[in-house]
Amino acid sequence: MSALSQRQKDQFWRDGVLVVEEAVTSAELAALREAFLEWVDESKAHGQDYGETLDGRARFDLEPGHTATVPALRRVQSPEEISQVYRNVMRNSGMVDFVSDLIGPSLRFHHGKVNSKLPGAATKVKFHQDFTFQPMTNDDMITALLFVDDVTLENGPLEVVPATHKGPLYSLWHKGVFTGAVADEVFEEHRANIIKCTGKAGSVCLMHSCLLHGSAPNLSDRSRTLYIATYYAEDAKELSPNALPSALTHELVRGEDSGRIRCSSYEMEIPEVPKDTSFFAQQAAG
Repeated sequence: MSALSQRQKDQFWRDGVLVVEEAVTSAELAALREAFLEWVDESKAHGQDYGETLDGRARFDLEPGHTATVPALRRVQSPEEISQVYRNVMRNSGMVDFVSDLIGPSLRFHHGKVNSKLPGAATKVKFHQDFTFQPMTNDDMITALLFVDDVTLENGPLEVVPATHKGPLYSLWHKGVFTGAVADEVFEEHRANIIKCTGKAGSVCLMHSCLLHGSAPNLSDRSRTLYIATYYAEDAKELSPNALPSALTHELVRGEDSGRIRCSSYEMEIPEVPKDTSFFAQQAAG
């Protein structure tokens, strides 16, 4: 039985984005929040990025200005590796069923992260497309942004340009530097069509990997935390190194292994794998 209605599926393929409520249970949501708050509390004892992921980079990314009294933990890399709660949600929650309805029935996990904008956090995400960070043989790839907090117009929601998943793949390289963002003129071309994705905690925003998107700083007194899990069709294969490698990367979470590779036609520049904790440093350098 389909988890999404035909109307929802049609909307996703038209716009490249779809917000669906009740993607996790209330118990799952509470457990996700509790785990993240424990990480925030732990971060107060650190003055710089810390922890270690599979490729040796730091797991916990602290925003500049982070202190013990005003913590600003902005990212946790691969939380599924260190948290049973996040691992279970990545594998078994309703959001996985939604993704499977769109690009399944066989589905693999690509990578996961927690992105958080605590009250007053200055973190801004410049506009980009996810696929240009992580090219595959085909673009049946969805980023599922699970709202761990209520996402409002004021606390730095995801901003997207509907239907841009059908258009060109824009360069993230400018003057020989991989900036992790599209050129200013590309942003200005699409500025008038930007919409903001809001919703209740427990909702998920399903976003096509080729959709142009970014987000603004959190100027409110409420946190905005997302658990972001990326999934791809089982018959796609990576064409460049994974920027967030995990022990769980490529795990089959739905369906069966087909033993086949499917290709779609496109052209793009090879991305640069981040050397720092996350792509926030790439965007800051650009």
